[in-house]
Amino acid sequence: QLQLVESGGGLVQPGGSLRLSCAASGFPLDYYTIGWFRQAPGEEREGVSYISSSDGSTYYADSVKGRFTISRDNAKNTVYLQMNSLSPEDTAVYYCASGPPLAGRMWYEYDYWGQGTQVTVSS
Repeated sequence: QLQLVESGGGLVQPGGSLRLSCAASGFPLDYYTIGWFRQAPGEEREGVSYISSSDGSTYYADSVKGRFTISRDNAKNTVYLQMNSLSPEDTAVYYCASGPPLAGRMWYEYDYWGQGTQVTVSS
């Protein structure tokens, strides 16, 4: 059974950091493009970052570029999202998802989703 489980969310002060993890079971993560998405209340789901299985390339939304870093640990079958310099605008539920090698930044390109982890940035 294919499963993705996110962890690492929580409450952090502005300027702080968090590292989200997306652990896969039932399939090798490196065969798939893995994306991170976020959704704030009343907002559409936004593509934050992805790491491609086809060439290892990465993508970052303009809103997180220079602050977030996506990485993959194939031995642990886990993808990480390191988030630095967090601001209240980053508050959302963060989801990871797996898709085919050419999946991009849109949520509908992805097939399997984790349950999400809440990130709250507040003083």
